Amino acid sequence: MVKRHQERGKLLVRDRIEELIDSDTPFLEFSPLAAYGLYKDEVPSAGIITGIGVVNGREVMIIANDATVKGGTYYPLTVKKHLR
Repeated sequence: MVKRHQERGKLLVRDRIEELIDSDTPFLEFSPLAAYGLYKDEVPSAGIITGIGVVNGREVMIIANDATVKGGTYYPLTVKKHLR
């Protein structure tokens, strides 16, 4: 799925976040191991990336769906992570 996504000229979710946040600033990702060991390990990070980054000099909360994980489908743990 990742290869097909890239062949279509689309950025991967973490690459999109890197483009969004200010240069040379960190991104503090929350719960990267969410859903680990569940759903036959086909839903890394519960299919959603969440964290804090700096955009235009302001700290912001970032929530980004990972389209390479089942086309961005929400699972129960995706919802739980999103709500946290």
